[in-house]
Amino acid sequence: MTTEQTYLLGVDLGSGSLKASVITSEGVVSGDASAPMSTAHPKLGWAEQNPEDWYRAFCSAVPTVLHRSEITADRISGIGISGGAHIQVLTDEQGEVVRPAILWSDQRSAAEASELHELAGELIIRSSLNRVNPTWTLPQLLWLKRHEPDNIARVHRLFLSKDYLRYRVTGDWHTDFSDVVGALMADAQHGGWSQELCDLVGWRSETLPPVAKPTDVVGAVSARAAQDAGLVAGTPVVTGSNDTTVELFGAGALNAGQGAIKLATAAVLYRTTEGPVVSPPVSCYPHILPGMYYTATGTNSCASAHRWLRDEFFSRYDGTISGTNSDTFSTMDRMASAIPPGSEGLIFHPYLQGERGPYWDPRLRADFIGITMQHGRGHFVRALYEGIAFSVRDLLESSEVRRDAFGEIRLLGGGARSSTWRQIISDVLGMEVLLPKYGDASFGAGLLAGVGVGSFASEREAIERCVHVLDHCTPNTERHVLYSQLFSLYKDAQAALAPISHKLHDLGVY
Repeated sequence: MTTEQTYLLGVDLGSGSLKASVITSEGVVSGDASAPMSTAHPKLGWAEQNPEDWYRAFCSAVPTVLHRSEITADRISGIGISGGAHIQVLTDEQGEVVRPAILWSDQRSAAEASELHELAGELIIRSSLNRVNPTWTLPQLLWLKRHEPDNIARVHRLFLSKDYLRYRVTGDWHTDFSDVVGALMADAQHGGWSQELCDLVGWRSETLPPVAKPTDVVGAVSARAAQDAGLVAGTPVVTGSNDTTVELFGAGALNAGQGAIKLATAAVLYRTTEGPVVSPPVSCYPHILPGMYYTATGTNSCASAHRWLRDEFFSRYDGTISGTNSDTFSTMDRMASAIPPGSEGLIFHPYLQGERGPYWDPRLRADFIGITMQHGRGHFVRALYEGIAFSVRDLLESSEVRRDAFGEIRLLGGGARSSTWRQIISDVLGMEVLLPKYGDASFGAGLLAGVGVGSFASEREAIERCVHVLDHCTPNTERHVLYSQLFSLYKDAQAALAPISHKLHDLGVY
């Protein structure tokens, strides 16, 4: 008698889209599907999403991925969900969302972040491992208390993004410790929420969810979600974790010194460490593996800048995109590959939404410099690729990160699919870059589900069985020399233009 193959469902709630993947217990992705996500920018520096859109995207992507995988829902043995860190969802006593979710890229709480750092910066770093800035939930909650007191008075529960989506699927209310750290409200010594940090902003601790392990089965698919998404009621669902934690795990970076670069909505640089390495403003989070941690720092705009370029440079005059999104991106990629390294002197600074590392300056603005009559659309695409690679090198060479601490670099995210962009990253950094066969958070979330339901004996076994390197890029010495010269100009231009960005911001020229 043969045992029928079972499958795992991994779901990642990203800023630009929700992705669902079906994988086998051997780590083979049998299908994936995605649904787009829209972000509102009601004011300069603001970024919000409607959490109900997340559930609608889930109910769209899941039936599609089951169909593409040619399986029925009863073959799914477990589900894992990941989502962006720092993103809070506030609900009232009836479980209704109080207001749109503020995204990690939102910069409205800059004044509150500065105030909290001045008031209790050392306490915040000691307790939650990280320095306060507008990316984190803690200053966002303080901003909401000051500017939307009526909404805050209605709050009964606080969720983080992946937890709210899981709540809509199962009805449970939990989070994991990595997301507690990501909220900047953690007690790192005891592994839970910090009453001291809650008191700093006057936040009621009873609104905060219980903490579980990422691989704990904390709920099961409800009858309503089964009907809405084409699943089977009672299918186990694990806690999951935030997208950065899950994707680093799914890329196979389990040992100290293993690093990764994520080319997604943001560009993120990670490094796995033994125990916490607290070096603000670089972020520090618990790893999926007990006792391990990782550092993370990133830029605000990567794939979001790529989409912006597509929409503004590659749309027709009526504002629509010619062909499908993937066709347009493929065309852009081919155009970039035809342009020589250095984009014939065109340099891009990707500060479309201010900037995080290494400048932590919400008033910075993006720019293309060095434009001449010989530059066409392909130059702008390649310059964007190179500019984001320069921004990653800027992170890697900052004193807080320490380039020499990296043993290897793995490349993740949608941008990693471009062989041109992969080689640019390798040439700009002067480092070998590895490409895992599957390198996104939905894959890692599926592996977590597998650990939770017993498909794998441990987290490490899941990685050893399922993660494989598909490709690697070796830096070209001549191109690295050229890019090093251009990087020096990139840095000089950044320093020269920053005061102008500040003056434009202060003038209110938006």
